[in-house]
Amino acid sequence: MPSSQHFEIPIGQHQLFLDDHGIARIENLHRTMHVPEKQGAVIQPEGLWEKTIQTRSVPSWDEQRQVFKLWLIPGMKPSEPGEEFHGRAYAESKDGIHWTKPVLRLREYGGSKENNLLGPAAPENALCDPDDPDIDRRFKGFMGDNRELIVSPDGIQWTKLDVPSIPSSDESNLSYDRLTRTFIGTFKVCGESGRSHTIRTSKDFGTWVDTGFTFSADELDQRLGRENIERCYSDPKRCHPVFNIPDDYNVDVYNLAVFRYENYYIGMPSMFHRTANVSRDWPGFDEMNLPDEIMKNVRLYGDWTGFHHVQLMCSRDLVNWTRLGERKPFIDLSPDESVTTYDTQVIMPPSDVIINGDELRLYYTGIRSYAYVTSFNQDATGAVCLATLRRDGFISLDVKDQPGMLHSKPFVMPGTKLYVNLNSPGGSLEIRVQDTAGNILAVSKTLGGDLIAEEVCWKQGDIANLVGKTIMLQFILTSGSFYSYWIDN
Repeated sequence: MPSSQHFEIPIGQHQLFLDDHGIARIENLHRTMHVPEKQGAVIQPEGLWEKTIQTRSVPSWDEQRQVFKLWLIPGMKPSEPGEEFHGRAYAESKDGIHWTKPVLRLREYGGSKENNLLGPAAPENALCDPDDPDIDRRFKGFMGDNRELIVSPDGIQWTKLDVPSIPSSDESNLSYDRLTRTFIGTFKVCGESGRSHTIRTSKDFGTWVDTGFTFSADELDQRLGRENIERCYSDPKRCHPVFNIPDDYNVDVYNLAVFRYENYYIGMPSMFHRTANVSRDWPGFDEMNLPDEIMKNVRLYGDWTGFHHVQLMCSRDLVNWTRLGERKPFIDLSPDESVTTYDTQVIMPPSDVIINGDELRLYYTGIRSYAYVTSFNQDATGAVCLATLRRDGFISLDVKDQPGMLHSKPFVMPGTKLYVNLNSPGGSLEIRVQDTAGNILAVSKTLGGDLIAEEVCWKQGDIANLVGKTIMLQFILTSGSFYSYWIDN
């Protein structure tokens, strides 16, 4: 068999089914996207300086202090004329669920420094780099609209690096691929349909290389977006944007999170669905009691109303991407039913996922309103929310009307044990091991139930005897969902 048909399975690396990599063929199975289960807000507005709370960072584990650290973007209520609308703040947690906001005494608000606000040098996006031997550079981030590069020994006191900045307007994202020790940044640019995002990478957090990829909404996004907007306005439980002008409908990419997960790069774009451009002369617009500064900005620059949801895509090289789940929402807006629900109109994606045992934790921003005209007079409009997903649970292969089969491409067996992630309470999975001529070398005992990391046992042959040999795997599923498999010792 030609070598181009082979693929490699590194020890311990989970093989998911987001694309056809490593798959020779699939029979009677279909892909299902699974949405995470929302757990509600975990960091909410509390202080007088917090009109809203957002984040564009992932909670980062500080091994030395044994806490998660997270960097916040509070929309501040000016306590006096001329005070900034936005600051940067900090929170920490021992378990990722219960968060505290330490008093940092770095910035004065309302005549007091008893708050968790960071100083003048503070990140829009930040993370911990556990591999940098220089402890003064242990935490890294982007600052300001020009995305200046900053570093910190503790995530609180930050220093600007003497390296070129990366302009990105008002949105960016940042992650760290520890497998290849590569920083991944996404940066906002203008595209054909509006806001778009490019991807750059860096090995040293100083020199950045453009991948050449720009992610923009296309014509299919526009068509599906119009359907999403119409569906929103027809659903009485959804939060409806105040203004609705069909001629103004448009979809673009507000933010893009990109991060490494097992043998993939996962992309989570926040797709903005514009419902109107309210720079027009709306009847009653002048009677909305907006402050003069807000009214002036809206008249000069315009203001859009609309909503967001987060979609899912994947790549092997950060250049060629596959849109997943038929472009349906991966993290969708919640019904507007509770005063404790924040993610009713805006969702900003998680910058990365945190593996917590058998689950993935996704921390994202949820906001109750979008645009100056609808949010200025509201309090407590946004929060950091948590959703959880089964480990490897993005996409499964599911049985249709009869047993299905997955045939892997040939690979050299690297280890002695095979594991599966399977949810088949009323069905079964059997694995057959073959050589490249199709001869059966081993057959597993049947597996069934909800099994997240189950070692496969053998009724005929043993995969442990095949280390170093070129084999193929055949998975036979009678019902349920098959998420992943991997090989270990």
